[in-house]
Amino acid sequence: MKKDIDFGAVEGVAVAIATSLSESGEAIWNVYLLNNNTFAVENVLVASKGYGIIDGNEVKTSVLRHMFERLEAKSFVQIEPIDPAIFHINNEYWVSYYIDSKIFDKKFVFVPDSIQESNLIEISMLQMQGVLHS
Repeated sequence: MKKDIDFGAVEGVAVAIATSLSESGEAIWNVYLLNNNTFAVENVLVASKGYGIIDGNEVKTSVLRHMFERLEAKSFVQIEPIDPAIFHINNEYWVSYYIDSKIFDKKFVFVPDSIQESNLIEISMLQMQGVLHS
């Protein structure tokens, strides 16, 4: 059972929602998984979902699952594109991965309206502006 698994503390792994410009000058938003460690992580599973209240109605997005065999040290991978229309609800990314034979697990939740221009920072690894959750 899950309670019997010794999950290690997640360090050096983060999720970012960052923006770039398309060729036509429109903002494009994507979600990225960053490995800031000096070692690779393996068998990475990311489950993403959105949930919350919009105009008094409960809203839930589909759960999407992404698998990455290996994320090298000091690197990143794009998880998925994200529509700014769901920035007003919780956006959750549940990340699980292995280092050697030990499993690590963490939920990264971007709370409603945390993804906005006033919260953008320069994310050097991505060379983009975004919101970083570590």
